[in-house]
Amino acid sequence: MHNTQPPKPIITLKNVHYQIPLEEIVLDILKACQLTVQPEETLAIVGRSGSGKSTLLALMAGLDVPTSGCIELFGQAIESLSEDARAKMRAQQVGFIFQNFQLMPSMSALENVLMPLELFQIPNAKQLALEALQQVGLSHRAQHRPAELSGGEQQRVAIARAFVTKPKILFADEPTGNLDEETAKQIQNLLFELNQQQKTTLILVTHDHEFAQQCNRMLQLVHGQLQTFTPLPSPSVDKQSC
Repeated sequence: MHNTQPPKPIITLKNVHYQIPLEEIVLDILKACQLTVQPEETLAIVGRSGSGKSTLLALMAGLDVPTSGCIELFGQAIESLSEDARAKMRAQQVGFIFQNFQLMPSMSALENVLMPLELFQIPNAKQLALEALQQVGLSHRAQHRPAELSGGEQQRVAIARAFVTKPKILFADEPTGNLDEETAKQIQNLLFELNQQQKTTLILVTHDHEFAQQCNRMLQLVHGQLQTFTPLPSPSVDKQSC
């Protein structure tokens, strides 16, 4: 009999706390967060505005380190790495999508997607960037700058940039928060479609429960702690009034 080993988690949080010292008090943003995410899993984190969702995402991506506790990304303890080592890990294996797109305004759509490829001198960078734009349906807008694109188109460029390096894990912070409902649905479908094609692990933060429910798993952040999501009971009144 073959002894098949279970896959190693792509990310693990062990008793993670994050505090911000203010003048007279210490503000607890995250408290005793525990989490294990497997490769290729899709996970949504929901919670009220200001509950610490974006802070949690930044910690998991190695943009910051916890006040105490341990975060392991790809089997490495993030807090034990130097800032340069964390940056290198992110650049080569992590993708990001933000609510406000974070595109360079002076660059064309193609140049924005090229940026991470050129940073690491990846061969055939231009061809890869053009293919990524084609995948998101924007090859005809390659030479346009962000100001010449709609919000939905800008987020498509941001998605192309995030996926072009074939990251092992993708973090999305309110990726449809600035878009109208119809455009948001299109972006959500595109995100899951590309995620499935590339077998990426996806961790997203959103206030949109419908969007979150498309993930394998859904957690909520309440008073700084991660909990299994418990939907509120539906009121028995006419649904149209909700």
